[in-house]
Formats: sequence, structure tokens, C-alpha cells
Amino acid sequence: MNTIRLAALAAATALTTWTAAQAAEVELRLSHWVPATHPIQTLGIEPWAKSIEEASEGRIKITIFPAQQLGAAPDHYDMARDGIVDLSYTNPGYQAGRFPLYSLVEIPFHMNNAQRGAVAMHEWYAPIAKTEMSDVFFCLANPHDPGTIHSKAPIKLPGDIKGLNVRPAHATMARFISTLGGAPVQVPAPEAREAIAKGAADAITFPWNSINIFGIDSETKYHLDMPFYISAQLMLMNKDSYAALSEENRKVIDDHCTPEWSGKFSQGWAENEASGRQKMIDAGGHTIYAPTAEEVQQWRDAAAPLIDTWKEEAKAKGADADKMYQDYLDALNRHDAKF
Repeated sequence: MNTIRLAALAAATALTTWTAAQAAEVELRLSHWVPATHPIQTLGIEPWAKSIEEASEGRIKITIFPAQQLGAAPDHYDMARDGIVDLSYTNPGYQAGRFPLYSLVEIPFHMNNAQRGAVAMHEWYAPIAKTEMSDVFFCLANPHDPGTIHSKAPIKLPGDIKGLNVRPAHATMARFISTLGGAPVQVPAPEAREAIAKGAADAITFPWNSINIFGIDSETKYHLDMPFYISAQLMLMNKDSYAALSEENRKVIDDHCTPEWSGKFSQGWAENEASGRQKMIDAGGHTIYAPTAEEVQQWRDAAAPLIDTWKEEAKAKGADADKMYQDYLDALNRHDAKF
């Protein structure tokens, strides 16, 4: 009897799967590079994809490929451009110098809140993406909760970076580490723990709870309690995949590629990352150092030249750098997301 029941259940499951596949007009492949259990997927990508499927009444089905299954983390922009995937979750900062206008968001001491900051960043960058990322369709912005420095030995002041190997979050942070006399060790997030465990890196810039998620908490016991930078990821779509959609299905995608959706997409991950700080306190064995106002100012002063460098690079691309910078500050202020 149990065998008959199991066979019937298997048949029903197969029929349901076949029926769903038949109902979908479009099947989109979405690739990202973090574990399937990471809140980026469970609290961001999955609810977003489900909303698209529901809004399209099942016409659009999104299949998620996590953990670099279809390509390495730094390759995800080109994967969307070349049609290897239909949708890619991309960190532009993994490719130094390729997207100089976008890199403004990576400069420390600008964004203080990921959810509201995502809305501001989307509003600011969407028009710029039409030229800087013209070979893909820009959909969403997804910054993480402001991160900090986690290290094997105490780091309190900018001068403490000198002589250290540091895994930076992106190219802009790598430049910052270099100006402080450190050596950047540039590896994607999934490879960061190994770099620290093997002694290739002494410290890492990371959001709080991802330290736990990637198992880096066993390697870094000192944490600077100063939210001073963000790394922002983008959801990008292959332009041919977008163009091939019917008008009805394209509207569903457009309705899910808005500043409001950038905010909703970012909320769960931001809250999850923020929780990591208290987890370290509760776990014990971690030293969390809160810098004084004077020490924070030293960090801000050390980071200030990055703005001038960004403006020079933006001008070299023909942009009105001063206006573009002010537009970003205005967007952050408009959404109460400025540091």
C-alpha cells in the first residue's frame, strides 16, 4: 500500500511540475555567486522572482542558479551581456576601473542605510547605466548594510592598515587600502575565508553577518564598530532576453525593476547583516572596538581623496563630475540615507 501511495505521489508531483513548465511562456535563468542559503537569495532574489511569477500569472518562470554554478563571481556582468544567463546578480566592483561612474557608491562615508539607500542609488544610477552599462538592461540596485573592517589583530586607526594584507570589498576599497599602506588581496566573497585562513589576508572589509555566513568568524576576532562603506550589487538582464518578451511580460519585468523594488529587494538582507554584530557579542570571543568621534574623523579624512580621484575619472569619461556627485548626495538626502 505504501508503495502505491508513493508512486501516486510521485506521479502527481511530476504532473504538477510538467503542468507548471507547460504554463510558463518564458523561462529565465538567474545566476548569482553566494550560497543558496544566503539572505541575498532567501530574502531578496526568491521573493522578487516569486512576485514576478505571480504578477505574470505563471507566464514567466525564473530558475535560480546560486553559488557560481554557471560562472565565477567576477564574470557575472559579461554572463548577462553575452546571454549565458538571462539575469545576473552582479558586483561591478569586482572589475577594477570598468565602471568608473558607478564606483562613486563604493566610496566610504556616503550611505548610512541599505534599504533607503537602494532607492536613492537606483534613482541616481538608472539614467547613468543607459550609457555606462549600455550592453545590458539595468533592473535593480542592492547595497548591503554598511560594513566595516574585521581582522586577526586590532585595527583602530587608518595607520594600523600599513603593512597588512586586506581583502577589500571592491576596487574602490582596494584603492583605499593601498593609500593607507596596505596590500589588497582581491578575491570574491566565496573565496575570502580561505584567503584569511591560509594567511594570505590579515583583515577583510565585509558586512557583519556575512562574516558568520561565510565562516570567517572563526578567523577574525577583532571588529571596528564603524559602518563606513557599502558594496552594491546590481540585477542585470540580457538585452535580447528583455527584447524578446511580449509587451505584457515586459511590463511585468519593468514593474519589478523600479526604485521601490530596489528598496524591497534590499530590506531583508540589510536587516540580516545588521543582526550579525549582536551575534558576535553574544557568541563571545570577539572584540568590538567603537572608535571615538576624533578617530572616525581620521578615517573620513583618509577617505576624502577618493572623491577627488573619482571626479577626475568621471571627467575623463565626459561626465559633469561635480553635478553627478551632487545628484548622488541629493538622492541620498531625499531618502534620508546620507551618512
